[in-house]
Amino acid sequence: MRRHWQRRPLWVRQAWPGVQPPASRKALFDLCGQDDVESRCIEQRDGRWLVRHGPLGRRSLPPLSRPAWTLLVQGLDLHLEAAHAMLRAFDFIPQARLDDLMLSYASDGGGVGPHVDSYDVFLLQVQGRRRWRIAPPGDATLAPNQPLRILARFQAQDEWVLEPGDLLYLPPGWGHDGVALGGDCMTASIGFRSPTVGELTAALLQRMAEELVEDMADEGHSAPHGGGMTSPWSRRYADVGSPATERTGAVPAALAGFAQKGLRRLGADEQALARALGRWLTEPKPQVWFAPSSRPWRQGQGVVLDRRTRMAHDARHVFINGEAFRVAGVDGRLLRTLADRRRLDGTSWSELSVEARQGALEWIAAGWLHPDQC
Repeated sequence: MRRHWQRRPLWVRQAWPGVQPPASRKALFDLCGQDDVESRCIEQRDGRWLVRHGPLGRRSLPPLSRPAWTLLVQGLDLHLEAAHAMLRAFDFIPQARLDDLMLSYASDGGGVGPHVDSYDVFLLQVQGRRRWRIAPPGDATLAPNQPLRILARFQAQDEWVLEPGDLLYLPPGWGHDGVALGGDCMTASIGFRSPTVGELTAALLQRMAEELVEDMADEGHSAPHGGGMTSPWSRRYADVGSPATERTGAVPAALAGFAQKGLRRLGADEQALARALGRWLTEPKPQVWFAPSSRPWRQGQGVVLDRRTRMAHDARHVFINGEAFRVAGVDGRLLRTLADRRRLDGTSWSELSVEARQGALEWIAAGWLHPDQC
């Protein structure tokens, strides 16, 4: 983290000795045929790139003997426990930054062309061999008329051949091109979330606005006959004393100032901003769904987070799957432990307050938590 993270690449021979693929070739091919699995098949034929998006049935995939094709399965950690465990091995990075694990299967010569990622990536070879060539940030011009974002002028600076257990880390902006050497090549890519200022601001404003609308609705219901609301958000615009105008199409300066004050007040609400950020960071991906455990929770049992559950915390809240909860004291300490370790033992469970245990039981019923079978 001190020498390489977001600074320069790092190649580690046998970073993971004895590594096993998180999915067999058959399991991977079966998964790419499912509607809720994000997959792509990329082929290179006669100098052209062809891309097909899943679901992809087995018969729609090229023969294993055909060279220069790749199958990419995104978010494998959402579907397989082995992939989830592999992703968790990288949690020396805050979980809020971890995105997903993608597994690529390639025939001899398969790859996706020289390209640049806008985020950090770990490339872990789990089966077969792949040659990686990399280039420092520079000319990012893309090749025209291609279905992939392929660099038009890629000049490699370094080159390595990765074998099972080898790892390559690349900071954002480094060009890289990986080509399978021989068949049955599998590479796991661990990607990270790196939103732009615009993306993050838009997401936070949307969630803060949703919370604001909910609060105003609660105020309206609680006030007798719709009156008596004292919140600053309930104040209506007024222009008493304004003169008549002939420029009726002009936006009143007072109205613009009224709106600016509201936005400044919203931005100055640190707790609302913290809640919006935590909710956004833990929002499950669109294709994620949860199912309650088939085994009921029993007294004295611990709990473990579902592999699809996202959980985080700050100084005042815990966040889980897009929801925010204010916590303090023992409950706060234990629920933050659950977020950090993704597991809470039976002894710690018994120390939770009645209210916190009831909330956690609702999470179990929703499939966010499961009884720990260890």
